[in-house]
Amino acid sequence: MIDLARPKLATVALPVGILTLICLMVVPVPALLLDVFFVLNIALSVAVLMAAMNAAKPLDFSSFPSVLLFATLLRLALNVASTRVVLVHGHEGEAAAGHVIEAFGAFLVGGNFAVGLFVFLILVIINMVVITKGAGRVSEVSARFTLDALPGKQMAIDADLAAGILTADEAKARRKEVATEADFYGAMDGSSKFVKGDAIAALLILAVNIIAGFALGMISHGMSAGEASKVYITLAVGDALVAQVPALLLSIAAAVIVTRVADDRDGQGSDLSGQIGGQLAEPRTWLPVALILAAIGLIPAMPQTIFLPAAGAALALWRALSRRAALARNPVPVVEAPADPGRIALGEVSDHTLVTIELGYGLVQLVDETRGAPLVGRITGVRKQLSQAFGFVVPQFRVRDSLDLAPQDYRILLGGVPLGGGSIRPDRILAIDVGDVREGQTLAGEEARDPSFGCPARWIVPAQRDLAIAEGFLTVDASTVIATQLNQLLGARAGELLGPDQVRAIIDAIKEYNAGLVEAIHPQPLSLAALTRVLRALLDDGIPIGHPLPILSSLADAVQVAPDHERLVDLVRADLGGLIVGRICAPGERLPVLTLDAQLEGAIVQGLADPATGQPLIEPDLARNIGDHVAALVADRGANAAPLALVVQPRARRPLAALLKLRAPSVLVLSIAELPASQPIEVVAVIGAPPALSDHVEVLAA
Repeated sequence: MIDLARPKLATVALPVGILTLICLMVVPVPALLLDVFFVLNIALSVAVLMAAMNAAKPLDFSSFPSVLLFATLLRLALNVASTRVVLVHGHEGEAAAGHVIEAFGAFLVGGNFAVGLFVFLILVIINMVVITKGAGRVSEVSARFTLDALPGKQMAIDADLAAGILTADEAKARRKEVATEADFYGAMDGSSKFVKGDAIAALLILAVNIIAGFALGMISHGMSAGEASKVYITLAVGDALVAQVPALLLSIAAAVIVTRVADDRDGQGSDLSGQIGGQLAEPRTWLPVALILAAIGLIPAMPQTIFLPAAGAALALWRALSRRAALARNPVPVVEAPADPGRIALGEVSDHTLVTIELGYGLVQLVDETRGAPLVGRITGVRKQLSQAFGFVVPQFRVRDSLDLAPQDYRILLGGVPLGGGSIRPDRILAIDVGDVREGQTLAGEEARDPSFGCPARWIVPAQRDLAIAEGFLTVDASTVIATQLNQLLGARAGELLGPDQVRAIIDAIKEYNAGLVEAIHPQPLSLAALTRVLRALLDDGIPIGHPLPILSSLADAVQVAPDHERLVDLVRADLGGLIVGRICAPGERLPVLTLDAQLEGAIVQGLADPATGQPLIEPDLARNIGDHVAALVADRGANAAPLALVVQPRARRPLAALLKLRAPSVLVLSIAELPASQPIEVVAVIGAPPALSDHVEVLAA
């Protein structure tokens, strides 16, 4: 019940407050109640000033223009109510108008209405000519500049959104903030006129109180001119000062808001006091102040008892700030308690990264920041390259030293399992013979082999690099050797690098623009784990997920037909047949195709099956013969020939794809359902057919 009542109370409070202001203007108010409202007005003005000073930026007090309006209305309503009390009951004595007006009229101006009148005029001049006029000018210029810059800010937000720097929600929040900023400064430009009008109204009300009170005192109440002047002018000045002090506070608050510049540098604080204090805490500021004050104090005509102590205080402040700045530059080291030898932290025994590169202690210089950390830059480049090739952000790699390795050895692990490694010379260059080396070359160096591709190589000193290039060698540094092998090993394991977190990021990105497509497959009927498994299978088949929309669209259609994982992958591959073929064959060209003899294919499909998955099993001798035959065909075509595709029955695709992935990885294995109907093909050979048939080349259209 309380939670329901609070919004209703907040909704009713503002209309009730406005109605109260109107009542103050038209309904006679007792002097005691008038005192209460005067105190409330002063408290409200101080609260507004404190809120303006504590705001981190102007928009943090975006309701200030409206607050300024209502505060001005309250002050004017109190002026009307106090004028009525002064004119009606002023002849009864100064206390008849309330104790607040009496105190301002007697205590602050010493009972001398002439002094009070001059003090009031000075406050009005300060308020109107200095504070209000300056704040109004700043508001006008800020509103103009903010509106002029609005199109550029909107274009910058759109550019950041297109570049991927901002998300859609962040861009929406930024646009709303920019629009609110323009509205705020426009409102401040207009609301500054409230304060100016209030100051003019205060002058007119003072004149009315003095003239009307003087006339009423002499005509209606039979007072002498001196008595009427003393009573009514004192009350009028006291009333004007009571209203002018809150007006001055609100003018200062308006000036603070419009001149506020948000600055969070160097931990100076977000409020105005912290910002000013942080920027004046520079030691170089106070030493000249101390010297100048001391120089002025040494002049004989100057009061040395004031200037010299002030100079000493400035000098002491300079020394204190200097010591604090020196301490900040050279902090005192914190002595940590000795570690408990019996305590083992989880980070010491657990590696939370998927890919780890371990280095022998002799290779630590490759990640030393003082030497440029060349390996770190190479690994970052590999991660970016793999992310672009796979279509998702590859998890971060970890580089650490290992005492288990020889000083110049390294090892690459995936999920704690070693994938590869080697031995390198960090201070030398690896010259690799890729087949272009001239005969009779005389390059000297330590014989070795390229760990990535097994090519013969040798480690040479950096001074021989130009000679090695002239001799036809490919030269790379030690960090590039590790990065190249890392790229080679992980490039064939995209599915193992994809996890639920990466899939979640892909789904969240697509959901911003294609929420309906995501809802069609996730979380029902496919959970995050099931969706990750499907995308891993596609990656293992060499299908990147950099363009996930067609993949998810095919998956949305496939889940309506079969919920089984294997069947889902087959249906998605069949729907993406054009994409799969397009990776190795340009549009309009014939696809070089290998096929299996009907009897051979039938023997594979109808032969042994894996009892766990139901997939066909190929006998070892038959698998070796097929792999050797396909590898020989690929070798005969040469390195520059178009890639081959083996087209088989859907049931035989998986075992043959697994077989050729090891024997002939360049051959694409397709089921007949994945071959687009409009794709022209060229049958290069029939595996397992009689020689007369297999040597014949046919040209067909699927």
